[in-house]
Amino acid sequence: MIPLTDLKAQYQQIKPRVDEAILRAVASTQFVLGPEVASFEERFAAYCNVSHCRAVNSGTSALHLALLAAGVGPGDEVITVSMTFVATTAAILYSGAKPVFVDIDPVTWTINPANIEAAITLRTRAIMPVHLHGLMADMDPIMAIAERHGLVVIEDAAQAHGAAYKGRAAGSIGDLGCFSFYPGKNLGAYGEGGAVVTNRADFARKVSLLRDWGQETKYNHVVPGYNYRMDGIQGAVLNIKMDYIEEWTEARRAVAARYDDLLAKLPFVRPQPPAHCRHVYHVYAIALSHRNETLRRLQEAGIGAAIHYPVPVHLQKAYATLGYRVGDLPLTEALAHQFLSLPVYAELAPEDVVEVVTQLEKIAFADAA
Repeated sequence: MIPLTDLKAQYQQIKPRVDEAILRAVASTQFVLGPEVASFEERFAAYCNVSHCRAVNSGTSALHLALLAAGVGPGDEVITVSMTFVATTAAILYSGAKPVFVDIDPVTWTINPANIEAAITLRTRAIMPVHLHGLMADMDPIMAIAERHGLVVIEDAAQAHGAAYKGRAAGSIGDLGCFSFYPGKNLGAYGEGGAVVTNRADFARKVSLLRDWGQETKYNHVVPGYNYRMDGIQGAVLNIKMDYIEEWTEARRAVAARYDDLLAKLPFVRPQPPAHCRHVYHVYAIALSHRNETLRRLQEAGIGAAIHYPVPVHLQKAYATLGYRVGDLPLTEALAHQFLSLPVYAELAPEDVVEVVTQLEKIAFADAA
């Protein structure tokens, strides 16, 4: 069996250090926020090349608080994409705003800047590009549009730890950047976790207040807030993992490069990151016809392939009240029927990549016959 990801293999690599860190965090009795979280915030801010990082309890909470810190609220609109996990949309709705979806670029599969300006109205307050699969959206034109129209840009970088665009780190280009540390992410906690990064001190202060019940000091609540604090144990785990994030990222990129080479002769659409982008391959997705049958046959062969994401957000039953219909976002909808995610993680052996592609080749040529 070749799994989609292998968290056990990663844990075995760092087990002595991470076990010690967890025990240290428990012994300190600093179970919520505390020095481990503060240390991680400092390190992750430096990694993202920003001035401030505020750790929270999930990537969804990070998006929610970033929106609130930026002043997004009821009656506002936020332009984003439907080719994403539902948390992007949910966070916009939590803020009281309305998500406005635009279609994606056919090459990068991220938000197409050419579609943004037509979606701007008098109610538009923010743009939320999603860095899908570990590849950053085309940020320069997005920032130019935002500047022309006086909009805030909030990067959904939940899948893009360590990604870069023209030498600039994910989360550092927009007004705020939001990350998830869900266990399966490239930088994953041992439970839920997230962070907001920014270069603006006022935004960082607002997030600090909002994550901790709006408290300026204990029992001094200056704004209505939330219980969105990061646990100390998660800070301890993430502190250890910060020592390995670049090593793991380069290993993932090496796996992706092997896939690129081996898949070149097969009739599948593969990721095509621009030369100015550092893709960190949270997901290695290909696009192909007969996706569901291919997935079934790969799984029968012991290959842990998966789909990210089979139903775009605008067609999910939970968000039907937004009023979107089949055909509104044609490229998003087409790719949702074609995407197939292949196993990718730092510990994936070269021979396992060969086996995945061998099985794909068998399926492709069998279908051709």
